[in-house]
Amino acid sequence: MKYLALLAAVAATPAWSQADPADWDAVTSAAQGQTVFWNAWGGSTTTNDFISWVAERVAEDYGVTLEHVKLTDTADAVTRVLSEKQAGTDTDGAIDMIWINGANFAAMKEADLLFGPFAEQLPNWQYVDVDGKTVQTDFTVPVEGYESPWAMAQVVFVYDSADMEPLGSMQSILDWSTANPGRFTYPQPPDFLGTTFLKQVLVDTLDDPSVLQSPATDENYDAVTAPLWDYLDALTPTLWREGRAYPATGTAMFPLIADEELDLSISFSPGAASTAIANSELPDTVRTFVLDKGTIGNASFVAIPYNSGSAEGAMVVANFLMSPEAQARAQDPDVLGYGTVLDMDKLDADQRAAFDALELGVATLSPAELGTVQAEPHPSWMTRIADDWVTRYGVAQ
Repeated sequence: MKYLALLAAVAATPAWSQADPADWDAVTSAAQGQTVFWNAWGGSTTTNDFISWVAERVAEDYGVTLEHVKLTDTADAVTRVLSEKQAGTDTDGAIDMIWINGANFAAMKEADLLFGPFAEQLPNWQYVDVDGKTVQTDFTVPVEGYESPWAMAQVVFVYDSADMEPLGSMQSILDWSTANPGRFTYPQPPDFLGTTFLKQVLVDTLDDPSVLQSPATDENYDAVTAPLWDYLDALTPTLWREGRAYPATGTAMFPLIADEELDLSISFSPGAASTAIANSELPDTVRTFVLDKGTIGNASFVAIPYNSGSAEGAMVVANFLMSPEAQARAQDPDVLGYGTVLDMDKLDADQRAAFDALELGVATLSPAELGTVQAEPHPSWMTRIADDWVTRYGVAQ
């Protein structure tokens, strides 16, 4: 990424004037009247509506004003915090919270650009599933309390069951796409879902994908990624528009299915297809599948920049996002269809009943059907693969 070299040269000193995360009364008292600028992806109407609902709830209960700053690329927020550090803006920065994970989190953590640790001191951390979900590591990087989880995601392939059957491997997808040219595509990297598709290819085609859990090196990169480029060389001519154009985002692929231009696409939300069906954005014949070896999964987090002037308000928002109320609403396919970060066994009867009452939707796989969750590769693989993809296959938008 464009800011990585600069990050390596910056040694930030966190501002510790904010309230102690372990003193929740002090946090909520200081948060009263604060405005939290949450920099978060703004490419989905349903997500934007959910964030608006969160804003209403934290205003009602805590007197916190939440402003959604819509991003197309999380790296823009990271660059903003870095620029403020370089300019000496070590207090009251422009960004109070970021929807973040992966390489962006790793870069900010490495450069000490984050407030914390705070996440495991939040009251609603008591409900989080720390054993069954990847909430304490982020793309192999230990979280150590510097970001708070709020949603779980796992790769699923979205298909129209009126036109095709589920496929069990990336090789099967290649074979199907070759026999049905123009009916499959993925978002254009460096879009996060497009890059995730590249990683999924690599995870599924490598004999031993555990090599991806360590950083990419000049010595191993070419050999490890060779199967990916061989695969894409064969796949690209079979794609929608023969690989000469790509959707800009994951949400741009659903209309292509609805318009019968595609039969197959990819999503990082197991419930997104059901939500789209409920919203009449996809036909009711659409379903989802995962691969026989499993698919990549990860958590979405929020982090607080070191120079936030509203760190207490941001902690209030982060805590509310982990609440059973917010988690159940986010899992509702009529709202978002996101996976929960909570452990159902840690909830009381009323809290669990809210989850049990959810109709997950016709296209949503059960937890058992989702199968094995494949670990995210180390962030260094993602950044190098995305750059190489642009060089090899990139097209102008």
